[in-house]
Amino acid sequence: MIRKSTSKKSTAIKICGITNTSQANAIAKLRINAIGVIGVENSPRYVPEEKCIKIFNEIEKVSSNIEKVLVIANTKIEAIRDFNKDSAAPSVIQLHGDESVDYCRQLKRKIPHIKLWKAFRLKSIDDLKTINQYEKNIDAILLDAWDDKSLGGTGHRIPIELLIQKTFEVPWILAGGINAEIIPEIFTKINPDGIDASSQLETSPGIKNLKKVESLVRAVRDNY
Repeated sequence: MIRKSTSKKSTAIKICGITNTSQANAIAKLRINAIGVIGVENSPRYVPEEKCIKIFNEIEKVSSNIEKVLVIANTKIEAIRDFNKDSAAPSVIQLHGDESVDYCRQLKRKIPHIKLWKAFRLKSIDDLKTINQYEKNIDAILLDAWDDKSLGGTGHRIPIELLIQKTFEVPWILAGGINAEIIPEIFTKINPDGIDASSQLETSPGIKNLKKVESLVRAVRDNY
């Protein structure tokens, strides 16, 4: 669960872009708060629904406390409701597209028991101005780096200076180029409630280097 931090020791860790059950199992056994699966078809880390269910089942076997995050973009609400009927339904829907405030409001109303995270891709300070319009209709904010060709998983980093002394009404998660090496730099300047790592931990799209995952977990848990 992602909570507002009162101490840096409570930083949550999400590992995203998981594509197979064996890695889902191994990563779930680390001190992880959330694991993400990509449901965006043009992503190199895309996982079809049947396989996604298997991955979520594998996570559930290890711990029911780990958030099972389905990452989607510009998806019809009815399609989300159909997926949510499965026994291994996600505990979190992460919206990574151009979803409006009204879309978020409707989704929360129609699927009230599921958590809703909204991703925002930052290029400049102006991109932060619209976020507060969403905060009453979502459970957490995910801030990722801007890329004109991809919605995420690029490994690009957000300019940290945009986020210095920035606060939000709901928990916020930092994504974009996250690995163990940059953790000290991040936490000397900002204090996100969580971090989200994917491409910087991979040997190829969707396949994680488990040693890099372990290093990231240690860097956060031992210090922040």
